[in-house]
Amino acid sequence: MQPAVEARQRIARLSAHLNPTNSQMEANTMLERVDCRAKGGSPGFKVAILGAAGGIGQPLAMLMKMNPLVSVLHLYDVVNCPGVTADISHMDTGAVVRGFLGQQELEAALTGMELIIIPAGVPRKPGMTRDDLFNINAGIVKTLCEGIAKCCPNAIVNLISNPVNSTVPIAAEVFKRAGTYDPKKLLGVTMLDVVRANTFVAEVLGLDPREVDVPVVGGHAGVTILPLLSQVKPPCSFTPDETEYLTKRIQDGGTEVVQAKAGAGSATLSMAYAAVKYADACLRGLRGDAGVVECAFVASQVTELPFFATKVRLGRTGAEEVYQIGPLNEYERVGLEKAKKELAASIQKGISFIKK
Repeated sequence: MQPAVEARQRIARLSAHLNPTNSQMEANTMLERVDCRAKGGSPGFKVAILGAAGGIGQPLAMLMKMNPLVSVLHLYDVVNCPGVTADISHMDTGAVVRGFLGQQELEAALTGMELIIIPAGVPRKPGMTRDDLFNINAGIVKTLCEGIAKCCPNAIVNLISNPVNSTVPIAAEVFKRAGTYDPKKLLGVTMLDVVRANTFVAEVLGLDPREVDVPVVGGHAGVTILPLLSQVKPPCSFTPDETEYLTKRIQDGGTEVVQAKAGAGSATLSMAYAAVKYADACLRGLRGDAGVVECAFVASQVTELPFFATKVRLGRTGAEEVYQIGPLNEYERVGLEKAKKELAASIQKGISFIKK
């Protein structure tokens, strides 16, 4: 083959990585999308990020590109995705990155994926509650989950879009309608609450946050976030004032960031970090690693509510075991009742959105 022809084909192959739906390029070079692989690409899992060009999506995409368990990374958004894709694709890590822009390319973005991460939606602004986000983000989640049900019904779904307490029930109802619902594979990401809890508790104890493990149960908004300070590892005790301070700060962590950014956004960087930490746990579970346990908002029989966040054991099929809450002190028992009352309304709001 002539060097010039070889060079053109190499260029076409690289272009196909970034623009896999460019049918004219594929026709000219007889390349199929499945044949577009980076040389030396490591074995791993196929991951899609829906909302990859947003405030959470961009750092999330960058961090997932760095994860050695990812072999193919699909980035989808309705705006700005080609630029984010081109930028991240230059990183010298094993994952092959492909970008998908707009509703017409959603199915291509989802086909064949094993883990879907959904940060899509609008962020909170100062004075805005998570409930205010509902109508916009509920519609976005509905549309994306309809695509998942059609194109990759067996994928594990990590749902970040707020309000998680309502969007997870929405996703469940969409999957039920499509006949693809597997409660083990739908995981509401509450990892940021755990990350904050570990950080804030470590500050009080004078420890490295990486040595601290705080279970956080309930949901992912305000009083539904219940850190179980009586179950902290390493074992420790807190005064009533410390308990009140820590619980309140963990519950209001998102508001703390929104106010500090003064209109410039919400918790995007710490959320991306927490999302990648959770996605990595899911990928290790898919790989078959033993003892992968993290908190998540899932279909649950732990309480009378249909969804609840507790520790779950992650495996090849998703959340393979949902753990009980464990022993609570009096402060936590009172907090649990408050959390359940608020959660019940949020869950019902999500279900009603689909059924109306």
